[in-house]
Amino acid sequence: MRRVAITGLGIVSPVGTGQDAFFASLLAPRSGIRSIEVAFPTGAENVLAGRIDFDADKHFSKARLMTLDRVSQFALVAAREAMAQAGLTDPGAWGDLSHERFGVSVGTGTGGAGSIDAAYNALLEQKVLRLRPMTVVLVMNNATAAHLSMEFSLKGPSTTVSNACASSATAIGDAFRQIRHGYADAMLVGGAEALLNRATIKAWQAMQTLAKAHPEGAHASCRPFSKDRTGLVLSEGAAMLVLEDWETAKRRGATILAELAGYASTTDAHHLTQPEAHGQANAMTLGLLDAGINATDIGYLNAHGTATDVGDVVETNAIRLAFGDTAASLPISSTKGVHGHSMGAAGAMEFMASVMALRAGQLPPTAFLETPDPRCDLDYIPLVAREAASLRAVMSNSFAFGGSNSVLIAKTS
Repeated sequence: MRRVAITGLGIVSPVGTGQDAFFASLLAPRSGIRSIEVAFPTGAENVLAGRIDFDADKHFSKARLMTLDRVSQFALVAAREAMAQAGLTDPGAWGDLSHERFGVSVGTGTGGAGSIDAAYNALLEQKVLRLRPMTVVLVMNNATAAHLSMEFSLKGPSTTVSNACASSATAIGDAFRQIRHGYADAMLVGGAEALLNRATIKAWQAMQTLAKAHPEGAHASCRPFSKDRTGLVLSEGAAMLVLEDWETAKRRGATILAELAGYASTTDAHHLTQPEAHGQANAMTLGLLDAGINATDIGYLNAHGTATDVGDVVETNAIRLAFGDTAASLPISSTKGVHGHSMGAAGAMEFMASVMALRAGQLPPTAFLETPDPRCDLDYIPLVAREAASLRAVMSNSFAFGGSNSVLIAKTS
């Protein structure tokens, strides 16, 4: 089996576009969560969200925007950064890397949700007779993968994964296996989400899992593992990575950022919305086995950590099951307190945070963790970033509604 190198990273997030701005916000920690006004048919409401101030006109022509939902816009901007870092925007730097063996694998929970919302608004509120001609291609879940392939002329395998919150982690893992087993030499991978529309927000409100505004301010409302946490905060964005066969990357002189060493996925087969510790623990254990390393080799774990009452406790228990005696000394954090929960993009965003921690030797903290929940009694790196000069391997957890669990492991090159 071939080794898999990570050679490029790119991100559009509520705390910055570009990996440097993103990671600086995680370390600070500096929240991108705020209160936004949403005009529902029943009246305007203030909603907590990780919304991105994004000027699409700076990145795309007006003609092209007619075919691009916001979710694809995010992915393309993030992918441009990742491909540039990998040195793949210069045709002369491709070496023996072929477009025919360079694929795309993207995760998204809801695809073109904004365009779906706009279509129903046009039909039901504006009473139009015809929708926009491009509506189908705006809303289809694989539109983002298609746009990425066309942007960079990538003609290898193309996959779109929709596994709720584990979508992009699964997409990365599937692409990892494509390269490892020789079906592709490189893959542009990651996830994108743009779900801050009226219907999606109302659906999540009905589930009663969204956070309430914190007395300190909207920015402090997502509080993973905290005793006073009240729920998750919806956000949007995209994170993209370039994966390559190790030897191919070396031959063309690429800078290898880290090695993607392990991946595992499991299913709880338990409940649509209630997580289960044994399924999550099994994914972590299988991930370690796939990477060929021990629990003691992991120096940082980026937790799924959504700030829901049940989810944070179950994940704590799962980590204890998977890591045993090592769990008590394992540095862990959830970065969602800073960037919110971007659903289908979350796995890629948090895996990228893990890779950046590995490279920098700095561990992002769990924001606003002033009073930990006694049931969440592991080392969740409260409030302040931590130095980790000897960091050699990191794990990133993604656990989804429907019981889908995905775990990714990276290590130093």
